[in-house]
Amino acid sequence: MPRYRMTVEYDGTTYVGWQRQENGHSVQSALEGALLSLTGEAVTIRGAGRTDSGVHALGQVIHADLSREWAEYKLRNALNAHLALAGERVSVLDAKAVGPEFDARFSALRRHYLYRIVNRPARLALEANRAWWVPRPLDHEAMHAAAQRLVGKHDFSTFRSAHCQANSPVRTLDRLDVTRNGDVVEIRATAQSFLHNQIRSFAGTLKLAGDGKMTPDDVQTALEARDRKYCGPVAPPDGLYFMQVDYAG
Repeated sequence: MPRYRMTVEYDGTTYVGWQRQENGHSVQSALEGALLSLTGEAVTIRGAGRTDSGVHALGQVIHADLSREWAEYKLRNALNAHLALAGERVSVLDAKAVGPEFDARFSALRRHYLYRIVNRPARLALEANRAWWVPRPLDHEAMHAAAQRLVGKHDFSTFRSAHCQANSPVRTLDRLDVTRNGDVVEIRATAQSFLHNQIRSFAGTLKLAGDGKMTPDDVQTALEARDRKYCGPVAPPDGLYFMQVDYAG
């Protein structure tokens, strides 16, 4: 069966998350529904990462095994037509034929995420559900300094959801940068893999550093405590974006 790798973007606001669930409509089920409408076959897709309800993606990667070969552009366009007809807020950006050894999840070398904070007194209108609104001024340089204490290989139990199903809390964080462009504070994170709620936990803790309520030393103490109670409030999902996945070749 020919295998296709696809890059997809979605607005996660109205979905229960990436993974197919019984309690609501997911991004996975939206894509599998489009494939069913197009091919007449029940196709199970695999994604590079799971995102929670309200989390968005600009570069989620999936793979699907189909019963026949498709011209890549025709597959992309046909799936987008079916997604549009169903009223889904999901788009297939590209489709590429790959070998059977490719796996969207297990072949991934690095995953890149962005967390966006709009830091201004005025409430959000156009950016509602697209960012975390923080009205009080944030010191992004203090946030960045604190973030550097988290880079590297660590036990991230402090920043791990109680519902996380990963076998180990140890991860290697390649990048955690905080920058500002006008009213927008951006937190960019890169690693091979992340724990459940890890980036939103980082964002909530770094926001406290930006408020002056935590120092870089406090953040390091929280990390070394390996205890969830030392984590700041988990940031809302609205500001989180799954940006890109790196693969070999």
